[in-house]
Amino acid sequence: MKIKKIIGLIALVVLIALGILCAVRWNVWFGNLPEKPYNTANVPHRILLTFGDTDANSRNVSWCCGESLQTSFLQLADGQDTLQVSAEGEIFKSRAGQAAYYVANLRNLQPGHTYSYRVNTGNQYSAWHHFNLFDQKHTSFLYVGDVQDTIAGVANQLLRAAFRHHPDAQFLVCGGDLTERPMDEYWQETFNGLDSIGQSLPVLTVTGNHDYLKGLIYKLERRFSLIHSYFLNSMVGENQVYTLRMNDVQFFLLDSNREFFYLYTQRQWLKQQLEASDAKWKIVVLHHPLYSIRGKNNNLIQRWMFDDLIREYDVDLVLQAHEHAYARMTAHNSDNQPVTPVYTVSHLSPKNYRIEFSDMFDKFGSGSRYYQKVETSENALTLTAYDAVTQMLYDSLVITKSAVLDYGSNIPEVIEFTPVPGNKKDAQFAKRIEAYKKK
Repeated sequence: MKIKKIIGLIALVVLIALGILCAVRWNVWFGNLPEKPYNTANVPHRILLTFGDTDANSRNVSWCCGESLQTSFLQLADGQDTLQVSAEGEIFKSRAGQAAYYVANLRNLQPGHTYSYRVNTGNQYSAWHHFNLFDQKHTSFLYVGDVQDTIAGVANQLLRAAFRHHPDAQFLVCGGDLTERPMDEYWQETFNGLDSIGQSLPVLTVTGNHDYLKGLIYKLERRFSLIHSYFLNSMVGENQVYTLRMNDVQFFLLDSNREFFYLYTQRQWLKQQLEASDAKWKIVVLHHPLYSIRGKNNNLIQRWMFDDLIREYDVDLVLQAHEHAYARMTAHNSDNQPVTPVYTVSHLSPKNYRIEFSDMFDKFGSGSRYYQKVETSENALTLTAYDAVTQMLYDSLVITKSAVLDYGSNIPEVIEFTPVPGNKKDAQFAKRIEAYKKK
């Protein structure tokens, strides 16, 4: 009887502890902020240029207009002829309103051409926008992690400054959480952030946890795919996956937010895509870092699912986000020489998180916002990281098929953090920073 009582007491203590944990963490795990009621403007807006199918010479244009479907099309001009491309429309109902979204697919575009376009819904035209179709053997793009800008934030200012400093960058890649929450006002903030960029340079993003509605099973609204429309025809089941071959680079986009059985389906997809790829350079993009900078046990499922494939099939670069700091980790061979894959974590968010300082990583950055430029040449893939606030070079390395050359180790690290008075975790983190700086 005593053993039964002890077991019963232990079970009761465990249940009480679980109840307290759920009470404390309920909003973090399951709580969704209410979406404010909204009306959708009856003029074309929220126009976004993206890639289309797996062909680098394809483009999609998505936009929003009104709350009911109307005849819609896109006019495309290349300096000589003007074509009219019909658009497919779909009504999306969110928790607090509805909107009609449209997508026009542009195919058979010619490399080296400059195109102009405007969209029309219900006889309402947008302004003209312009984009170039790359006619180059090599690839150059900017990468950002979480943006999650606050209302009336500065993301547009930072992104425009980044592209001014790198006018040869051909497109923008985001590691998820481009939007703070799946709510209309934050979607508007996202488009404010992309204004004058997202209409002329293709935007490629993966899903982040902030793109999902919370619950026992997280739910991604259809609105996400209607805006980032390359996912409409690339999904595998309910998995937001996509691959794009551009010149000598192939991108593999994963949705690391999903449950185990969805991640297993993505693993099978990634294996098939990597086996079939003959691209010189392979880049995987996902939201959750396979090697976390916030604790060695974080994101273990994602690591188990994908990391062995990334190493087996010679992926060169893994671009990640989620943890609101900068970090870079390089694999090493049996002789302890740096080799691919290279893993990076980055963010452009106003929020900064506490991190751990694992010896696995080559470099850290904390207290600012960052972006990376990735470009390929005949024999190398070059990664440079910049402080998005100052535009100062923060990290640099060159990847070849035989070595990884680290030019960033001589660039000073910046680890800045202001503890909140009385916050024990902040105080502990400040001590870790001081210990790290003394190494």
